[in-house]
Amino acid sequence: MSHNLTGAIAPLFTPFNNGEVDHDSLRAMVDWQMEAGSAGISIGGSTGEPAVQSLEERAAAIRTVSEHLAGRGSFIPGTGSLSLEDTLELTQVADDAGADAVLIISPYYTKPTQEAMYQWYTRIAREFPHLPMIAYNVPTRTAVDIAPETFARIYRDNDNVIGIKETTKDFEHFSRTRHLCGKDVLMWSGIELLCLPIIALGGTGFISALSNIAPKAVAETYAAAVEGDWERARELHYGVHPLVDLLFVETNPVPAKWLMKERGLIASDEVRPPLIGLTEAGQKRTMELAKQAEDFLTPVK
Repeated sequence: MSHNLTGAIAPLFTPFNNGEVDHDSLRAMVDWQMEAGSAGISIGGSTGEPAVQSLEERAAAIRTVSEHLAGRGSFIPGTGSLSLEDTLELTQVADDAGADAVLIISPYYTKPTQEAMYQWYTRIAREFPHLPMIAYNVPTRTAVDIAPETFARIYRDNDNVIGIKETTKDFEHFSRTRHLCGKDVLMWSGIELLCLPIIALGGTGFISALSNIAPKAVAETYAAAVEGDWERARELHYGVHPLVDLLFVETNPVPAKWLMKERGLIASDEVRPPLIGLTEAGQKRTMELAKQAEDFLTPVK
């Protein structure tokens, strides 16, 4: 690993324009994130609409971000898919591109058993024994939950599985996972309003969709927490509440894309079916929430 993987890692949405992945906007997003203080970049997570992109599109985006990031921060692309073959292929692309680690989502739609998930992660880890891997537990998207006992077994049996992104609102789940794995396991929160409290339980950092609109506030929240400035950390945490609500006015990443197009960071707010663009009512509500917390939005030059 060439980078420390702690801190605020920005899980970018994927900009589209005229039906294609917009690589110019993707580069602009990377620059904006790093200027705002993000510790690194992730792409290809659920915010990035990976399920509606071709393997070639996802691979090209990985290469673009890696090349443009150029060592300015850590790079943790999501390479998971419903298909094992596709997951292995994308993981090889990420490895070749110099990723610091890869984020592997639990298989979605098919509802594998806990034993099946153990075998899934173990198979991928052993194909790339030199590459650090992070499991991605997001049961609201996948319909399966990686049980603490299952992840602990994966972690224990595979030296290159270094941690897990927990996108669950269950604090007990997080606590039990860390207890079973020990203090060296790396754990990130993917739930915006749980990012701060997870630090108190030994969390590694944040991989929060909020970074798509407020990367400076997210990075500063992490910094304040680890420095022990809990008053400032809480000020930021509560200050961004309206922005967290904004992200989910309609399905993530629809509102964030619309807002960042309005603010001039990206060329288009396109999403791919089955998602649709932000409705008129959604636009009105998004602007109301943005206004409530405009001091916490990161400016776009």
